[in-house]
Amino acid sequence: MKQRIHFNEVVTRDGFQMEPEFVPTDSKVALINALSQCGYAKIEVTSFTSVKAIPMLRDAEEVMGRIERVPGVEYTVLVPNLRGAERAMESRPDEFNLVMSTSETHNLANLRMPREHSFAALRDVVARYAQQVPINVSLSACFGCPMEGDVPQAEVLRWAQRFADLGVRGLTICDTTGMAHPEQVARMCDVLQARFAHLQLTLHFHNTRGMGLANVLAAAQSGIDRFDGSLGGLGGCPYAPGASGNISSEDAIHMLDAMGYDTGIDLARLLPIARELPAIVGHTVPGQVAQSGMITDLHPAPPSVAELKKEFQ
Repeated sequence: MKQRIHFNEVVTRDGFQMEPEFVPTDSKVALINALSQCGYAKIEVTSFTSVKAIPMLRDAEEVMGRIERVPGVEYTVLVPNLRGAERAMESRPDEFNLVMSTSETHNLANLRMPREHSFAALRDVVARYAQQVPINVSLSACFGCPMEGDVPQAEVLRWAQRFADLGVRGLTICDTTGMAHPEQVARMCDVLQARFAHLQLTLHFHNTRGMGLANVLAAAQSGIDRFDGSLGGLGGCPYAPGASGNISSEDAIHMLDAMGYDTGIDLARLLPIARELPAIVGHTVPGQVAQSGMITDLHPAPPSVAELKKEFQ
């Protein structure tokens, strides 16, 4: 058995936030309750951002208040600033996830402010709440920006170091726009682990150009043991033209399981949940394993095979 892998499910936050039709609160709660039984390390439940900015997640308080929490699963929420953090604290989250971009242009497009302004707002959250709730920082566009092009590794490390110096528990390095490739990922992971071995390091990939699972594998083989995934591959970045969604959780877990990694996930329990997702969002989803089944799912041979066996005996 290879290393233990910890999976974080982000479908009800990152996955749902771009859906055009509101997903009912009851459906969100039922989905999170079902996912809680599958062996995830974390579930990113919702976001305490402006209701006007993300109306899909306007029910954040109600969802957090109604979910059935399972011991061993951390229920994390995204908070953009002090106001969001204050709202979120009443819901008793297990972790805050803070987000900003390593690309100035992407940060302006996505968060409508320069990076230094974002850092200042997030620094205030860390200063106020780090002693009360663990804090993770997700750094977006770490492998490229569709408007600027390459984001230098040194720039990613500079921002990662600034947050590490504040005392955060973890860093998530995000391929927000699906521009990463496996060799680049391996280089980044080696440097991150050498410098930030004391932090929880998570990798977050998108499958925009079909390299999502290859990038997961490159990171795992480099020693990374935490990954974000979105059920069915839902989600995406509105500021990456043509971007498709996150990596499909079930596809990545299935791949790593087949290769001997211990993901801790009960795929037999997860796949029926994934198969219900199209009905929840009202359209097909990119995930493959939920459609085709696991490689261990065998099928009966057609009757003609038995006839041919007799013929050739």
